[in-house]
Amino acid sequence: MVNEKSYNEIPFISILGVRVNMVEIPQVIDLMEHWIEEEPGKCHWIVNTGMHGLLEAHKNSEFKQILNSADFFASDGFSVLWIARRNGFSLEKRVTPLDLIHEFCKVASNKGYKSFFYGDTEEVQQSLKANLKRQFTNLRIVGTYSPPFRPLTPEEDEKIVQMINKARSDVLWVALGLPKQERWIFEHRDRLDVPVVVGVGAVFKFLSNEVKPAPAWLGDHGLEWIWRLIQEPRRLWRRVFIYIPHFIVLVILEMSGLKKFD
Repeated sequence: MVNEKSYNEIPFISILGVRVNMVEIPQVIDLMEHWIEEEPGKCHWIVNTGMHGLLEAHKNSEFKQILNSADFFASDGFSVLWIARRNGFSLEKRVTPLDLIHEFCKVASNKGYKSFFYGDTEEVQQSLKANLKRQFTNLRIVGTYSPPFRPLTPEEDEKIVQMINKARSDVLWVALGLPKQERWIFEHRDRLDVPVVVGVGAVFKFLSNEVKPAPAWLGDHGLEWIWRLIQEPRRLWRRVFIYIPHFIVLVILEMSGLKKFD
């Protein structure tokens, strides 16, 4: 398991002004275990995104500060993997939220770690819970909650925080979509009595089988966007045809030294 010294020495690079840690899933799992076992009284936040999150941070300086305030940035996406390799880091696989949850559930089934799933619809939550329990028999899921798709009242917000804290989970998985989930975690982390909080985007839909994930070989070759576009064209066309080219141009400018980002 990672210790405090090695945690502080985990390498990182700056991409468009955002601090991104250079790790793969085993190191992230080790870090989560360290926080659960050694620092249970403090809430630690893991950002798990790639090109989409970095581009949103580039467009919004406030959101960039939010991402940089997280305890850790585990990079998802082939583009970030390529940038890491160009900077001398021999990373083999990206840290996808789906893979991260599956690998953590393997460990949690053996060690008794408890999970709480926050976000998406009640139907997705029910299917997610059933599928995970079927795959990981001893997995402890101590709570699920689907918040209303509208702004919460202060009273509702406080009740949700109390409900999460009362469940005494070790990890809170938040699936509200980027950037909403990162803002929610940032605003609530001081009130959450949970050792680890991870923003995981749309992954609950994959875990519930509502949306079929791309074959691994597509993701390993940077082609997952084709699969996602076919599955959800109305939601993802802008990201594919506008965000990806924009991100590529910005990264080329940064890596060539023609432009610097704070």
